[in-house]
Amino acid sequence: MKFFIDTADINEIKKAKELGILDGITTNPTLVSKIGRPYREVLTEVSGEVDGPVSAEVISVDYEGMIKEGRELAKIRDNINIKIPLIEDGLRAVKTLKSDGIKTNVTLCFNSVQALMAAKAGASFISPFVGRLDDVSEEGMDVVEEIRAIYDNYCFDTEIIVASIRNPLHIKIAALTGADIATIPFSVFRQIIKHPLTDVGLAKFIEDYKKIPK
Repeated sequence: MKFFIDTADINEIKKAKELGILDGITTNPTLVSKIGRPYREVLTEVSGEVDGPVSAEVISVDYEGMIKEGRELAKIRDNINIKIPLIEDGLRAVKTLKSDGIKTNVTLCFNSVQALMAAKAGASFISPFVGRLDDVSEEGMDVVEEIRAIYDNYCFDTEIIVASIRNPLHIKIAALTGADIATIPFSVFRQIIKHPLTDVGLAKFIEDYKKIPK
């Protein structure tokens, strides 16, 4: 499973990259707004940090606007793919952008039938938001499992990006389910590295080493 970082903070991206496990980046307007700099400027900077896919989201919600923005954002770098909301005009935009050779990440997916429609429209990636489903007392990871089964049944090549990840358990289940990608906040990157028994074991090794005659 690939690991993407869900951020627009260049410092977080660099720290995740140093771990040697970073495969790509997802962003959205909310994340970019926290940086306090122009949208395209931030996207240009972060997309230069990785060779893998970088998702840049359109702001428009109408077909013409999404096509215009998508084509412009795709010019920033070759690794940019366009985040499109899972709405009617969004599906139309995905089909058109695919015909242009532009990869898309269909976002704000909350059920498996939505994911099926996105794949049929030609989405390169689908992003089910598991944490937000959990927030409304639905099982977000069940949706990921359903999407995996549907895509396998019909040999869709759309990659599943598990999004809105809130904790390490989401990542574990995503991997067991066969999701292609987990896009992870930097705070959760730090959580998945740590285990209390690792810290205890390391401390004991160091303490015991001090007892070895010099």
